[in-house]
Amino acid sequence: MNHTPSSLLTSTFGHAEFRPHQLEIIEAALKGQDILALMPSGGGKSLCYQLPALMRSGITVVISPLIALMRDQVYALRARGVKAAMLNSLNDEAEDTLVFSGLKSRQLKLLYMSPERFAKDGTFAMLSRASVCCIVVDEAHCISHWGKAFRPEYLEIGSICAELAASSPTGQVQIMAVTATADAGTQAEIIKHLFGAMPKLFIQSFDRPNIYLKMARRRAADKQILVFIKKHKQDTGIVYCSRRRHAEAMADILTKAGYRAFAYHAGLPDQSRSRVEKIFQSGETVIIVATIAFGMGVDRPDVRFVCHADTPSSVETYYQEIGRAGRDGKPAFTLGLFDTANFIKARERIGLDKTDIHTQKKELLRLQNLVKLCKPKTCRRVILLSHFEEKIPACDQCDWCKAGIFKKIALRYGL
Repeated sequence: MNHTPSSLLTSTFGHAEFRPHQLEIIEAALKGQDILALMPSGGGKSLCYQLPALMRSGITVVISPLIALMRDQVYALRARGVKAAMLNSLNDEAEDTLVFSGLKSRQLKLLYMSPERFAKDGTFAMLSRASVCCIVVDEAHCISHWGKAFRPEYLEIGSICAELAASSPTGQVQIMAVTATADAGTQAEIIKHLFGAMPKLFIQSFDRPNIYLKMARRRAADKQILVFIKKHKQDTGIVYCSRRRHAEAMADILTKAGYRAFAYHAGLPDQSRSRVEKIFQSGETVIIVATIAFGMGVDRPDVRFVCHADTPSSVETYYQEIGRAGRDGKPAFTLGLFDTANFIKARERIGLDKTDIHTQKKELLRLQNLVKLCKPKTCRRVILLSHFEEKIPACDQCDWCKAGIFKKIALRYGL
């Protein structure tokens, strides 16, 4: 049976219509074009490579940074009847057997793996024997040196893809890179390290008008978070902390205050993290208090609030994490706490690094943009989106726009 993108959208994925720009990206993918797609969180990036994978022969390999994200996507695809699998450190023997069997028979359509596994000795030989038609780099902003999400193995992906293309009977392997957050500098890095030539570029609006933006000077974070969450007693939310110990302490405070709260960070045993992930994905009302380990790949539509108990590390990180809220398009709320002392320490750290003046200037610019966002002199959303070189009018959906003139003066001068 000959399928079209629209027929597969309905029959396999259960959607009546495409979201903005999805069909354009899918059509470019089906033409074999290399692609860099920047779409906001909740914009439907996964469908842009999953659907084309079902319409052509060969295997699509998806490089994903988090095991939790891989697992959720693979299980969801299998539930829809799609032959999908994953290679990661948590696989049991049966899962690995399924992967190798699918590769050998060439019946597998999508194979997920981490960048570390993709770069591992032996993976190239395995994939070169399979019929790989496309390599998808998910969360492609991880290629950037500037963020905490940086994964060194991402830098090896481009050269490995070139080798796979050279060993392919067709002489080519398509590359698709997708992310929800990348400023001009990060976009340039992605293109430099992944693509041999300029890819087809798709940049969607970064604006999420249903998310209300609010930030405040960090004074007594625990109390400030409790006051904020009190307005969202029946809602599911995420509280981000910069340190594991702080995440555990905050989860304990919220639990004692009567909320169903769980800490989540990379230091927890795998079993504990899996339990928290399952609770979160179950649809129950819950608050996850997490480090950046609970960042990428969180895909629950009804998260109603996101708080930052500590100063965000960058504008990109802040945008990525607040993007976990309101994916269903309904109103969602944020609270970001910041400490001026963190800005001073960051500036000192950057000043001490004399090894690369070009890098130093970039880091200073990123810090300045973060300070502007936290201590605004105009609409907070205008400042946020200008970081991604997008211009919008004042939003009336942030604390700056909602504040009266006297409060704006107080906010401006930190009174």
